[in-house]
Amino acid sequence: MASVSPPPERPSRLYKVLGRHFGSFGSRGRGVQWAAMLLLSGIFVAVLEAVGLPAALLLGPMVAAIVVAAGQGTLRVPHLPFFMAQAVIGCMIARSITPEIIGTMAQDWPLFAGVIVSVIASSALIGLLLTRWRVLPGTTAVWGSCPGAASAMTLMAEAFGADVRLVAFMQYLRVVLVTVVASIVARIWVTPAPGHAAATDWLGAVQWLPFAETMALAAAGAFIAPLLRVPAGPMLVPMVAGALLHGSGTMTIELPPLLLAASYAVVGWSIGVRFTRPILVHALRALPRVTASILALIAICGGFAWVLTWTAGIDPLTAYLATSPGGADSVAIIAASSNVDVPFVMALQTMRFLVVLFVGPSLSRFIARRTGATDFGPLDDRHSNRQP
Repeated sequence: MASVSPPPERPSRLYKVLGRHFGSFGSRGRGVQWAAMLLLSGIFVAVLEAVGLPAALLLGPMVAAIVVAAGQGTLRVPHLPFFMAQAVIGCMIARSITPEIIGTMAQDWPLFAGVIVSVIASSALIGLLLTRWRVLPGTTAVWGSCPGAASAMTLMAEAFGADVRLVAFMQYLRVVLVTVVASIVARIWVTPAPGHAAATDWLGAVQWLPFAETMALAAAGAFIAPLLRVPAGPMLVPMVAGALLHGSGTMTIELPPLLLAASYAVVGWSIGVRFTRPILVHALRALPRVTASILALIAICGGFAWVLTWTAGIDPLTAYLATSPGGADSVAIIAASSNVDVPFVMALQTMRFLVVLFVGPSLSRFIARRTGATDFGPLDDRHSNRQP
């Protein structure tokens, strides 16, 4: 079977440049490294929030952790906080699967099925081409191309053996590009709806009984799922159970903004601290081709939106946001501030995410068999003695 060739053994010029600019955290104590990462996280989140990027609460900490890791930092996020963060994200996804969205899915399921199959097939084709061209190792390109909630896809990819760092690189680059393009399209096509998006109330009142129930559900996912050996179980178990309980009215999922922010930060740090210099070099080398593939997928989904408008009479912006490849949280924010059919947009985004969640592993294995792809060996020690 053919395999992807690893990067050359000799340090590249880009590797040396990264070494000069990032310096070294390896000689500093863990307290200093954590302080630096916390400070940088706050700065990056503030900057990304200022430019209106919805994924700022995860991207900011991830970029901060990458800076520390590229500077030979030695930090690692403990398993228990990471599992709890995944469980909270699973509860957040469960809360978004409302009866209204399920009703919209049931009413328009043939239309939804056609669009979802088309978008997933297009993303799979792009992932297959990136794998054949050896832009990224193994099944990484397949998971990175999957249109869905970026944090969930990243966690799922890790559970199935893909390189979580490069999957995160692709997923969050797509979040940025999709958000920028969708914002531009929204401004060009329609006049924004009256009013502004409500600011986050970080210290708002908490409903303590629903919060306690939500934390019990999250804790069950964090502690029990790993024992069940379910891939990405700490996220999937609370997501499925929470969707059933919340949708049926048995419980109300209560997630204070500060808890969500902390969970995003933990996931971002967990991914970012694994970005050693060799991985970062590989990501930067792949950047032009990965960017081109993402823009191609955005253009293809725009074509599906046009077909949806022409055949089903759906207004253009609703169709575009509904077929937009991923970044469901950013799409939700843009849709809420525009004159579009928000339930239709979120129903299609949610249904596609659920389909990808269940077909992603089989799809990645199928493409791996077709291309003879295998993952790289360990990149982390190729230019240094640092242990992964």
